[in-house]
Amino acid sequence: MTFGRSGAASVVLNVGGARYSLSRELLKDFPLRRVSRLHGCRSERDVLEVCDDYDRERNEYFFDRHSEAFGFILLYVRGHGKLRFAPRMCELSFYNEMIYWGLEGAHLEYCCQRRLDDRMSDTYTFYTAEEPGALGRDEARPGGAEAAPSRRWLERMRRTFEEPTSSLAAQILASVSVVFVIVSMVVLCASTLPDWRAAAADNRSLDDRSRYSAGPGREPSGIIEAICIGWFTAECIVRFIVSKNKCEFVKRPLNIIDLLAITPYYISVLMTVFTGENSQLQRAGVTLRVLRMMRIFWVIKLARHFIGLQTLGLTLKRCYREMVMLLVFICVAMAIFSALSQLLEHGLDLETSNKDFASIPAACWWVIISMTTVGYGDMYPITVPGRILGGVCVVSGIVLLALPITFIYHSFVQCYHELKFRSARYSRSLSAEFLN
Repeated sequence: MTFGRSGAASVVLNVGGARYSLSRELLKDFPLRRVSRLHGCRSERDVLEVCDDYDRERNEYFFDRHSEAFGFILLYVRGHGKLRFAPRMCELSFYNEMIYWGLEGAHLEYCCQRRLDDRMSDTYTFYTAEEPGALGRDEARPGGAEAAPSRRWLERMRRTFEEPTSSLAAQILASVSVVFVIVSMVVLCASTLPDWRAAAADNRSLDDRSRYSAGPGREPSGIIEAICIGWFTAECIVRFIVSKNKCEFVKRPLNIIDLLAITPYYISVLMTVFTGENSQLQRAGVTLRVLRMMRIFWVIKLARHFIGLQTLGLTLKRCYREMVMLLVFICVAMAIFSALSQLLEHGLDLETSNKDFASIPAACWWVIISMTTVGYGDMYPITVPGRILGGVCVVSGIVLLALPITFIYHSFVQCYHELKFRSARYSRSLSAEFLN
């Protein structure tokens, strides 16, 4: 039961002097996260974490916020129109109100999102929903202050492994992880050099060629690889142990990539042990090479430590509709121009036909490199109509590719702002921890 006067059918929100009445049934599933948190409050302390003050007798909760901005937000969440900035109010102040009540910049109309992005870029000002000391308030439960020391220790470990800028220990751990990633990538690239492979073959010829002589741990590169894999495996296991939700942990894209990068090593070791790298099973040898090349996934681990890669991933996640639209544009144009180019270059005059455009699938390759203005020069039209079509294809490609880019660009700017301020927020926490 919600903390407050028992038996009351409704509560009153007092926002900057403006009073709004809500029934208790609507309070639990209210669209604004800060308001819905009132339903789970069980004590006075829980209530004061959500609002500024309250009157238990009248079931009235006081919020020292901008009343006009809250009115616009309340109309939006109730389905009465679209969310735009309040008149005569700073964009950053309105955005701060949105975050306080639990909304994001994506809820704004597109024109207002552009105004907000421009204002943020001009002033280098960023906002976030919670401060460092309030990261866990949304998951607060009764008795949180009396949580066991083991749970606090697990939370500290989780943040150390999941948030590279959350503490000094997290930064050191992230730096070590980056070093292992770089070393593993250098070894992977060097192992494909002819001189490296020749030296490795000479070393193997000097071994006793026992059943286990082909194992990856005998060569220096194999030893380095085994050390890197050991670090990545230990890091993944610890992060799994200290995670709050094990199922959610397994579903995260970066954790799936970690699994894809680690698993092939152990599979290749088992296959080498049971079949031998120089055995008559050529299929096993090809499989080993494919599995070892999957180590390239390790480079994606850098996304945990660099804002640029995180921004790219978050942008692709939020703009998947625009990416699909871009793909549809390219496919439609490819189908049209490939059919026309095959007809003009090969189908009309069979005696002087261009053999490079013998089929529509072959013409698709020319269309895609022309629309993207790459132009390898391996195939090109030789007839006058075909060259005219090629010019139209290039211009159409520039226009079609430019149309969705605007949406993707603004989403990229917004994602970068959010992640940059989040990193700066943890950096301030790190500076305080270092000084203390």
